[in-house]
Amino acid sequence: MSVIDTLKARIKGKAIRIVFPEGADERIVQAASQLSTEGLVEPIVLSETPTDVSSGDFQVVNPKESDLYNTFVQALVERRAGKCTYEQAEELIKKPNYFGTMMVYMGYAEGLVSGAAHSTGDTVRPALQIIKMKPGLSKTFGYFLMVRDDEKYIMGDCAINPSPESKDLAEFSIEAAKAASMFGIDPKVALLSFSTNGSADAEEAEKVRKAVKLAKKKDSGFTIDGEMQFDAAFVEGVAKKKFPDSPVAGQANTFIFPDLNSGNIGYKMVQRLAGFEAMGPILAGLNKPVNDLSRGCSSEDAYNTAIITAAQSVME
Repeated sequence: MSVIDTLKARIKGKAIRIVFPEGADERIVQAASQLSTEGLVEPIVLSETPTDVSSGDFQVVNPKESDLYNTFVQALVERRAGKCTYEQAEELIKKPNYFGTMMVYMGYAEGLVSGAAHSTGDTVRPALQIIKMKPGLSKTFGYFLMVRDDEKYIMGDCAINPSPESKDLAEFSIEAAKAASMFGIDPKVALLSFSTNGSADAEEAEKVRKAVKLAKKKDSGFTIDGEMQFDAAFVEGVAKKKFPDSPVAGQANTFIFPDLNSGNIGYKMVQRLAGFEAMGPILAGLNKPVNDLSRGCSSEDAYNTAIITAAQSVME
């Protein structure tokens, strides 16, 4: 079974509600129709012109005319605790991403998928303000599931944080390991660098070494090691020479990049040069799942992301 087929089996029949704020986008309508027809999730599509999407077999909601509007305005003011006036909340709740995020926060949906017509910031900002991070975590990050035939790898952060600190990388490594487990991967997490096992004396390498120490102190039960170059992480022969005592080197399947530059470049090189399918970015660390699409996504991308989001709601 493919990764998506495995996740479908986990969510089918569980009546998981996923909200799509971008009902004006035909790709989203197509994905919602397919999901509804197959009985995988219960899509909720937000649209200011419901008649444009009413042909689909799914719930359509107009945020500006919804009976939930006033309830959400008041709840947003309370949730933001002095950072948002009632008048500001009235305007924000008219925005589909804020309305959709409130649906997830208030329990009217289990997850949200957006980004086909909005920037990453427009999708992530309401989630950070309203749903917020899991206890003990400080930042969300975006990882990709890289798939080619039977090969599966996790790569992150490739989407959110330009310059994560050591403590951030430590958090990412543990959350990435949890994500790997969700996709049927026995996680072996490598924190990547241009240095392997202390071979370079540089601030950038020391940041990664410190992250490894912090991750191991958390005693998560996952196998995490570093710092290491990618060849040491992935190639057994290289690992034996550069990092022979590592439980990860030479067999890593979950990769944490030291910064967003390397992460974003790295996953795209793997995608384009090696022919891997890149599923994501999938956001980790939030109290409830919210995921961001690329504005160049296909309806299949939206469909797959909704399935992953539903699976996150079951697993987390």
